[in-house]
Amino acid sequence: MDAVIIAAGHALAHGDVLGALKRVALRDDPAALVLRGLAMAQMGELERARALLKSAARRFGPGEIVAKARCRLAETEIALVLRNLNWPETRLTEVRSVLIFHGDQANATHALQLEARRLLLLGKPDRAEALLQASSSASVPAQLAAGHHLIEAGIAMRRLQVQRARQALAEAARHAERSGIAALQAEAQHAWQQIDDQMVLVTRQGSASTMTLDEIEPILASPALVVDACRSLGCLDGQIVPLATRPVLFALLLALAQAWPADVTRANLLSQAFGARFTDESHRARLRVEIGRLRTLMASMADIRSTHKGYRLAPRSGRDVVVLAPPRPERHAALLALLADGEAWSSSALALALGTGARTVQRALEELVAADKVQRFGKGPAQRWIARPLLGFPTTLLLPGPLPGA
Repeated sequence: MDAVIIAAGHALAHGDVLGALKRVALRDDPAALVLRGLAMAQMGELERARALLKSAARRFGPGEIVAKARCRLAETEIALVLRNLNWPETRLTEVRSVLIFHGDQANATHALQLEARRLLLLGKPDRAEALLQASSSASVPAQLAAGHHLIEAGIAMRRLQVQRARQALAEAARHAERSGIAALQAEAQHAWQQIDDQMVLVTRQGSASTMTLDEIEPILASPALVVDACRSLGCLDGQIVPLATRPVLFALLLALAQAWPADVTRANLLSQAFGARFTDESHRARLRVEIGRLRTLMASMADIRSTHKGYRLAPRSGRDVVVLAPPRPERHAALLALLADGEAWSSSALALALGTGARTVQRALEELVAADKVQRFGKGPAQRWIARPLLGFPTTLLLPGPLPGA
């Protein structure tokens, strides 16, 4: 490898994109194409970068296995930025194996971090953490150490472990500062600011107030029965009752929890759970059936007692009841939470992350475009969707993933 390529690579590694381009802009050998592709990617020209990397991979000879693996690694990183998340799980495993075998530990660690980031986007922080534990942040370059701690912070936030996330972000910021790469420093700062900005509406004994994520963590660790309207679940002492797929039952639980310790009339329950404008015997019979189902599911946490007017929630052992909800109701909130990261998502990637059908996501996106909350650009398979983060919107609580305490 000649001195110009080495100098360009060194400039790129330290965030000097223009310095790298100046050295290789007029060259078309495979190594120069790779560096041009990486530089274009850092400048946001992702499609052009991908084309350059594919061209470089084709030009490398059959004996240049490491160079081809590095090209595949860079292409995969671009796919991650473009939110094309449905690549085979073995892709990065194979790349990592080649890089480790040939002694390129830094790029092998980078490949591992990319796979962990993908798993995190798909709402699988347990698998991301297991993967991250296979690497160490102690003996890697500063930018990789910063990336390691940023992923740790993301895993902690998916579990609503706010203090642990802040500790990881502080480490990420320290390593990012040491690396001298402005983009890494901005990412750590943005993640910290996102924690500060998010608010949650907390209702307890009929009184509602907004709280920060730092104030939410002790509530989740308390002995109270928590009804989480962001994730549609009830939790108590580490036990979880997920009700995201049972919207009627969750609507009943939410109405009872918001009114606790008072009871809720049958008419109000029918209105909130079924949208009934009037009541008759068939409505009342259906309410009794649904209350019975909810009583069975919540048996280990609370009882649902019949009163003269309606029904009342009675937590086990006289526990307190706390309701967590977004400060304002948002239709398709989980979709908005994913889009709030500022990246351009494809509808297929959104469906993959949410675990739902592509057509369902398409309909929701069309509604959000009509409401001027989401923008789209491109056509056909290249169409992407983007949204500006909503101030105070609790994206952390709305992201798909494991339930708190699970």
